[in-house]
Amino acid sequence: MVTRRDIIRSAGAGAIAAALPSFVFAKTESTSRFVLVILRGAADGMSIAAPYGDSDYPRIRGDLALSPPGQDGGALKLDGMFGLHPSLAGVFEEYEKNQALVVHAIASPYRERSHFDGQDVLENGGANAGLLRDGWLNRALGPPGSSLGNESAIAMAVNTPLVLRGENEVTSWAPSQLPDAEESTIRRLQDLYADDEFFATRLAQAIKSQEIADGEQSMDRMRGRSRDAKQVKNMMLATSRFLTADGGPRIAVVETGGWDTHQNQGNATGALANRLAGLDAGLVALRDGLGSTWSDTVVAVVTEFGRTAHVNGTRGTDHGTATAAILLGGAVNGGRVVADWPGLGKSDLYEGRDLTPTADTRGMFKGILADHLAVPGSVLENSVFPNSADAPQMRDLIRA
Repeated sequence: MVTRRDIIRSAGAGAIAAALPSFVFAKTESTSRFVLVILRGAADGMSIAAPYGDSDYPRIRGDLALSPPGQDGGALKLDGMFGLHPSLAGVFEEYEKNQALVVHAIASPYRERSHFDGQDVLENGGANAGLLRDGWLNRALGPPGSSLGNESAIAMAVNTPLVLRGENEVTSWAPSQLPDAEESTIRRLQDLYADDEFFATRLAQAIKSQEIADGEQSMDRMRGRSRDAKQVKNMMLATSRFLTADGGPRIAVVETGGWDTHQNQGNATGALANRLAGLDAGLVALRDGLGSTWSDTVVAVVTEFGRTAHVNGTRGTDHGTATAAILLGGAVNGGRVVADWPGLGKSDLYEGRDLTPTADTRGMFKGILADHLAVPGSVLENSVFPNSADAPQMRDLIRA
């Protein structure tokens, strides 16, 4: 990942050469776009989509339970069983247009409740942490027979997340922590390397990437991993600009932290509600920024695992198992909740404490890759998600 500020920081030609990427966005005729949003920290699926129709829900969630639809601060009615958190009003708007759905009681194969290992399994596409050293989305980019071929993907992060690491080359972008370089300095560098094809090309690429990301508003004040609502929104806006740029990538990965709500989680208001509002604003910004491209876009919002069904002693929830995922975009066959609901009775809970998984993230990802990005089933089963016969492809997630 390089920006023009990184080039200014480099002291000489050798340092500049080391800083510049050789990757160039591939040209593509396809209009399909895919954005993977990872909520790091284990987001609470029973707050994202509250099972208000389950008679055990108010008892098990106590003060953290959302009120039923129609009441003050109540959930936004998805169907007779589930309601979306009121902070997700933008997502709900897409749901009402049949362009968003919720997959509930979903989890990766991981069951041990460690953030690091849970994220590893979510992103490597295998059954265990450390089993695979590359990511399932990277493997989907280039195997023989895949329609993605050599097309590009971008990680909106300082460090490329595991899901995009591997043999296929990708790029990354994140807002710089350095002050803006003077325009005169940029021009002098352009003049200096005008006769050097290698450096001139790389400098032009870095400047273009920064211009695409900046758009009409500066992102210079963004610092580190996106945490607050404004930062998430700005990162999503930058993502939309990359995905709509001429010759830009088809695929992006965005990550946001702060979802580990062990204390003072809140219900319709509070810490989690604020976090969800920031996510919602970001997703709306992504939709608006993509413009007409939204009609052929799928956004998948996922997390490493869920949280306990019961409230803990500090008015929060602890590491759990199953959670909820959100799919949205013009290509999504939405307006519904996909769930084989396990129930919240004591005997229904996984190990007596967590929402029991009835869906597998690998099956959901297979459905997206197959039906939206035309990755063949044989590639999915043999390369992208090896040894995953126990996670069959989810059907009808994508609009026909």
